[in-house]
Amino acid sequence: MRENHYAEFSECAVKPQDVLKYTAGEMPQVADGEVLIKMLAAPVNPSDINFVQGVYGVKPVLPNSRAGLEGCGIVVESKSAGFAEGDEVILLRGVGSWSEYVAVAEKDVKKLPVHVDPVQAAMLKVNPLTALRMLEGYVDLKPGDWIVQNAANSGVGRCIIQLAREMGVHTINFVRRPDVLRDELMALGADIVVGEDEEDVVKKTLASLEGKRPVLASNAVGGESSMRLMDMLAPGGTMVTYGAMSKKSIKVPNGFLIFKGISLQGLWVTQWLRNAPAEEISAAYDKLAYLMAERKLAQAVEKIYPLAEVKDAVARAQEEFRGGKIVISMAEL
Repeated sequence: MRENHYAEFSECAVKPQDVLKYTAGEMPQVADGEVLIKMLAAPVNPSDINFVQGVYGVKPVLPNSRAGLEGCGIVVESKSAGFAEGDEVILLRGVGSWSEYVAVAEKDVKKLPVHVDPVQAAMLKVNPLTALRMLEGYVDLKPGDWIVQNAANSGVGRCIIQLAREMGVHTINFVRRPDVLRDELMALGADIVVGEDEEDVVKKTLASLEGKRPVLASNAVGGESSMRLMDMLAPGGTMVTYGAMSKKSIKVPNGFLIFKGISLQGLWVTQWLRNAPAEEISAAYDKLAYLMAERKLAQAVEKIYPLAEVKDAVARAQEEFRGGKIVISMAEL
């Protein structure tokens, strides 16, 4: 069996790909209550990079920790009453998905209710669920409502656009390259796509809404970008932060809290998966799986790398201005 692992954190000037090793390992042994999964595909997410660097919310156990926090596969052996050989599944918790085979406890696996393209299924756990929680977990959105988000061309941002479209909710989408991205995001269902740094962007965008304001803001950037989101919110609106791409803290003017009464929340989908009832988690993933199967929800993919080229995949995933996700394949797809 082939897998990748690493024996040290990637710190300071050391690149994450430099500590990854593609090696042969023993076939995992399946214990009672576990399933053996032949992995098909797994994405390279920012959380995977942070995990290798040792700066993610979940710390790897070194040496020889296996990387990969998300992915999909097929059950090839089951010692769990809830799963059978041939079941198509996704992983709910990080178990080293950048491997050919993994043995996983039944509670950490979700059986898909419908066939989903493996490349899309591999990306089901994190971005679509984050987008769904953003839209359903904080504000009671109704058809016709407006929301605003930054990093709208990110994986989560694109999912938010598509899910909001299904809900009849309108989206304002801040990006850094509007001329390049506008047509693509509008095709997904975006209503407004604007540049982060356009002059008077908040004033001009609000003027186009004819008196309406967003009731929810999705923040993946922080810093000045989050200030613009808060400025756009309606009184009593909510900003939910799930990322900090700028690596700058959120600074909140007193007036936004005192006079607008906005609410600030945080979203870490890993924490939600830990605490939410199993039935609620299953229902959320079923909803997303059906939308994927119906091609109403999809994530853009730039390139699929074989597992043997994991270093190249990780290197590319850290570069800017990609055309979509980087995915690692463990099988012919």
